[in-house]
Amino acid sequence: MDILQFATIASVLFVVVSLIWRFVSNHQSLPCPSWLGWMVELDNPFTKTNRASVIIGLLGLQPGMQVLDAGCGPGRLSIPAAQAIGPQGKVTALDIQARMLARVQEKAHAAGLTNIRLVQTSLGEGQLESDYYDRALLVTVLGEIPNQETALREIYAALKPGGILSVTEVIFDPHFQSRKTVQQMAGKVGFRETGFFGKRLAYTMHFAKIA
Repeated sequence: MDILQFATIASVLFVVVSLIWRFVSNHQSLPCPSWLGWMVELDNPFTKTNRASVIIGLLGLQPGMQVLDAGCGPGRLSIPAAQAIGPQGKVTALDIQARMLARVQEKAHAAGLTNIRLVQTSLGEGQLESDYYDRALLVTVLGEIPNQETALREIYAALKPGGILSVTEVIFDPHFQSRKTVQQMAGKVGFRETGFFGKRLAYTMHFAKIA
């Protein structure tokens, strides 16, 4: 099997699994199950916006920063973020599933990284430090959160003044949130939109804490 055939099969499989997950979710707040971790570890072959390198590149990360990867899954963003901020910084990888966090730990160990902190909880539980993080990531996660306003308020409080929340949404995700919906939710808790990257069905938005 050559590379082109493998890429084609992988792309078809990605679409099929995405459709099945969307059907099973049935509009419920259902996080990606750990047995599908292999799928969310891969960059979506159909959209550049959701690629880890693109999302991380937009953040303007600097050595020593504190980064929150909320709903981190198997660490697709946690690992490159930790590499970008160096040993002086820290990534907090937050997820409700122990098996996802175990996968992050495995990948961090393999990469020789010691600057990732694992936290098993859900957003809105009051487990985050106040005025602590420089950047926060919500990558195809927002729609899985039952109480989105409470979660966004916790992130707002956890960011330093001027800190950035990065929200990525892709139509292939069963809990896709539209740009307008994200704007309204983020604005309600005090965030100010500072950037939009991508297109209507696959995008990243940046919001700043202004207080």
